[in-house]
Amino acid sequence: MKKTFTILLFICAATGINAQDKLYPNEFPLSQITLLEGPLKHARDLNIETLLKYDCDRLMAPYRKEAGLTPKAKCYPNWDGLDGHVGGHYLTAMAINAATGNKECRKRMEYIISEIAECAEANCKNHPQWGVGYMGGMPNSQNIWNGFKDGDFRVYSGSWAPFYNLHKMYAGLRDAWLYCSNEQAKSLFLQFCNWAIHITSGLSDEQMERMLGNEHGGMNEVLADAYAITHEQKYLDCAKRFSHKRLFTPMSQRQDCLDNMHANTQVPKVIGFERISELSGNEDYHVASSFFWDIVTGERSLAFGGNSRREHFPAKDACMDFINDIDGPESCNTNNMLKLTEDLHRRNPEARYADYYELATFNHILSTQHPEHGGYVYFTPARPRHYRNYSAPNEAMWCCVGTGMENHGKYGQFIYTHAGDALFVNLYAASQLDWKERGITLRQETAFPYSENSTITIAEGKGTFNLMVRYPGWVHPGEFKVSVNGKPADIITGPSSYVSINRKWKKGDVVNINFPMHSSLRYLPNEPQYVALMHGPILLGMKTGTESMASLIADDSRFGQYAG
Repeated sequence: MKKTFTILLFICAATGINAQDKLYPNEFPLSQITLLEGPLKHARDLNIETLLKYDCDRLMAPYRKEAGLTPKAKCYPNWDGLDGHVGGHYLTAMAINAATGNKECRKRMEYIISEIAECAEANCKNHPQWGVGYMGGMPNSQNIWNGFKDGDFRVYSGSWAPFYNLHKMYAGLRDAWLYCSNEQAKSLFLQFCNWAIHITSGLSDEQMERMLGNEHGGMNEVLADAYAITHEQKYLDCAKRFSHKRLFTPMSQRQDCLDNMHANTQVPKVIGFERISELSGNEDYHVASSFFWDIVTGERSLAFGGNSRREHFPAKDACMDFINDIDGPESCNTNNMLKLTEDLHRRNPEARYADYYELATFNHILSTQHPEHGGYVYFTPARPRHYRNYSAPNEAMWCCVGTGMENHGKYGQFIYTHAGDALFVNLYAASQLDWKERGITLRQETAFPYSENSTITIAEGKGTFNLMVRYPGWVHPGEFKVSVNGKPADIITGPSSYVSINRKWKKGDVVNINFPMHSSLRYLPNEPQYVALMHGPILLGMKTGTESMASLIADDSRFGQYAG
């Protein structure tokens, strides 16, 4: 019988518990997950090599400049007006990889935090009218924020997404605490959240709604996280004020309003909706987020899990644009859809969420990194026989370079989750889990997606728990097989469910899992004459020549993300 678990957030005040447990109680700290040899580990290791080619002082230069300090190096071009946004992503990437033991990433993380602390102090001193607690690298900060509190949005509205830019450093500071329990980062994060409360405190509801018309990233999410950390109501109240009614109202009423809306402006808002629901118990926010996930993954996504063309959701009669246009789904969109999926799975750990997570991870996210030089992709065109161009280190500072820095360090985050006495095996990926709370080490060996089986071994420890093994939606009914120590397990569920194996486990127990893959067709949304060829959950492709493709590695130009 299929079981549904509802997870309530519990903020533990005990010392010694990992910050990741406090914020997301169903996750294992990344330090407890070890990737074994396979495509995910290769991508993670290559990504670290790529990340360490970037210059921290160049990334921090916009922050020092806006704080009135002398930059230690020249700013990156940063997309002509969005200086600073990649610095926050980079801090998150350093924290993620520091959590899994990389000492150089930890050193860089701590250096960036010290630089941000210096900028925060300088902002307080040099800009007392608006800069107390401010830690942004947004160009023209002085003019944007000086009159903002009084409702003067003239400079703000004419600037390229100020709060979107700031959100990246909010998330970076939170993540330095989340993944590495860095207390200085936590303190700075909360100071920055206090600034957001103060700078918007004098705005009416109408002014807030008007202000939110400018892309603002996941501001409601990070403010909700501040509430989760502190239990101070002011943060949750501000998170709700940062929730854009233009999207929230129709989504909470189950109305699809997404036609021609900028896709990655919307997804971070919805992540915030779900976090607010999780922390406050307000079901309207959950209805909005779950309905959004349903329509985007079910009706507006391509075979590899990505969505949007020309950065926007097309209307039904415009879906041929996926074929005709060269700018298909953005990497950023899928990065954020995976975050939303994690949150929804925490509330209701249903296999359909893990099915999508697998599809998007192995087809889109994994392929957005060049497997040899480690560059990142912006668009993934669905145009037949088209191609993608990749970034080079220290050039092409697109938004999807920022999320690309984060993507490949997080592969361990969703392989396993837990709820009560249940351990969920969500993904088939070569990995080891050190479940420290239970004193159990579990090892998963598989060549997926190049094989149709996985073996899970209890390498250390013993104890009673419910092993929930995902029966993928792409396996035909009756073909999924699981055995424990050679004895077949009872399977009374069907595709897109979890098979429950509740027993007393001991060292040496072996679970063999077989998931036959079959080839199938997946249709382009609303354009049935175009299909994708799938094998199991994997989108098949054909390798063709690269003649006359001058921009396989992008230059540093404003529109270098576009393939020719």
